[in-house]
Amino acid sequence: MTDFIVHWDEVEGRRSELGHLAGTWRDLGRAAGSVGVGLKRIEIDAGRWSTPAHVEGAEEEIVYVLGGSGFSWQDSKVYEIRPGDCIVHPPSRWAHTLRAGDDGLDVLIFGTRVPLQIADLPRGDVAWIFPTWTDAGTGDHPWAREVAAGEPEVGEPEPRGSNMLNSDEVEWEDWTPGGEFGITSCFLARPAGAARTGLNIDQVHPGKLNTVPHCHSAEEELFVVLGGDGTCILGDEEHPLRPGHVVSRPAGTRVAHAFRGGESGMRLLVYGTREPNDIAYYPRSNKVYFRGIGLMTRLEHLDYMDGEL
Repeated sequence: MTDFIVHWDEVEGRRSELGHLAGTWRDLGRAAGSVGVGLKRIEIDAGRWSTPAHVEGAEEEIVYVLGGSGFSWQDSKVYEIRPGDCIVHPPSRWAHTLRAGDDGLDVLIFGTRVPLQIADLPRGDVAWIFPTWTDAGTGDHPWAREVAAGEPEVGEPEPRGSNMLNSDEVEWEDWTPGGEFGITSCFLARPAGAARTGLNIDQVHPGKLNTVPHCHSAEEELFVVLGGDGTCILGDEEHPLRPGHVVSRPAGTRVAHAFRGGESGMRLLVYGTREPNDIAYYPRSNKVYFRGIGLMTRLEHLDYMDGEL
């Protein structure tokens, strides 16, 4: 494998347990070489909570439920969640955390690595400026403050919020123009209120590509294989994939990527930033797409000398 592909079984888990908070964390983003975005897998113990209730300062956070059952706690309201759910937490909006059901809860958490992220923990009366925190009194760790505040109450679940969608509740679009391309896909995060990042699912058809091989100047992407099998195309190389593989494509690599479905096709979770100044390059056709202004053109001639124009 490359530095940008990892299987989540290869990533060592870190146990975090205190009071009503308990789970196993895996930093999949760093393991896959991501730069400006992050991805963590949290396997929350049955009946326990993932984190202290917190409000994102500048980060837009997206949760995807892999398995199990439980609740999304948002400003003292709870919502039942299930596999396939996407939950969007905009910055500076509401306190949130997750509680696992009787069979535990397995989630992926996507987010951007902003230069200064301050999360407010209203129940712990502390602001977390990761990796440190402000001392408003006792100086206890934010998790200890949360535990001291007691386990949040879980009342009757509310109707599903507007920031939550399941993959079976959205419209799927088939894009099969013929030839080597073929996917059925859906938008998850955008209809749930995401503005700075996106989360989609591509069902890549057997033997087909999900898109034209391309690379980005500013946008960073993360891909997680949810089902099936296939390959990741990186430049002139192809790498086999199976469920649990994570592929990171930082901006500015100059290496084009695409995905091909295997014999049974491949279900691919696609996360990316929305960078208005991003430029996409398509080496097969020598085309450049200036995405912020919606302009695509073909490069007639490029001279490279020692890696520079």
